[in-house]
Amino acid sequence: MRLLFIGDIVGRAGRAALLDHLPHLRRSWGLDFVIVNGENAAGGFGITETICADFLAAGADCVTLGNHAFDQREALVFIARQPRLIRPLNYPRGTTPGRGANLIETASGARVLVINLMGRVFMDAMNDPFEAIEQEIAACPLGAGCDALAVDFHAEASSEKQAFAHFVDGRVSLVAGTHTHVPTADHQILPHGTAYVTDAGMTGDYDSVIGMEKEEPVRRFTTKLPVARFEPALGPATLCGVAVELDSKGLAMKISAVRIGGRLMQARPEFWETV
Repeated sequence: MRLLFIGDIVGRAGRAALLDHLPHLRRSWGLDFVIVNGENAAGGFGITETICADFLAAGADCVTLGNHAFDQREALVFIARQPRLIRPLNYPRGTTPGRGANLIETASGARVLVINLMGRVFMDAMNDPFEAIEQEIAACPLGAGCDALAVDFHAEASSEKQAFAHFVDGRVSLVAGTHTHVPTADHQILPHGTAYVTDAGMTGDYDSVIGMEKEEPVRRFTTKLPVARFEPALGPATLCGVAVELDSKGLAMKISAVRIGGRLMQARPEFWETV
């Protein structure tokens, strides 16, 4: 199975990059499944129903979220009727609409379980992600309940992301870290077959401060005074993520960084034909 995970879409520039590149990548790489993190897609904060629909129409199989999941209030309503929009699983039970995991069937009939979790170090208080993943794996184990199992782990601390990945190594197909908006160079296959990257990076303009126009973040660091709203940077965006090839057991055989367009050094999976 060929799986593409695309990191946090930030604002209009990130949306444009995704919509420009994803349909072609889906065809040319023969992708079976695409996961897109969309929690910063609407002006840098949250997602709207129209944006979510655009991502799915462009070739995403599902859209994951994070700490900005409900910044756009309409998400509290439309997430209940959009099963392919997945919010963090470890919200306090019974308090949040939508779902934190979903089993989605590919065009070939394979079953992919997608789980969205949030870390707890330097983040909002959430339920234990380690306990939450144990419950999901028990209910739908890789190789029995599903053919692939991908986790978007939305967290601040690299140590928490790494610990989580080792905790589930061999029991999930992919752990892709999101949230910090900076792609890390540690994409790898862990000893028991789980593909992992600490942060997939953002899909946005990298001539910025984590996707936002530079002036206001710099002013806040230097003066400690909020003067204006954070606004997404509008320059050419880099589409960032990871490409993973899975074996028949749903474990990783190959992983590559993906960086297309914009300012960053380009990267594509050499193990897939590209045109």
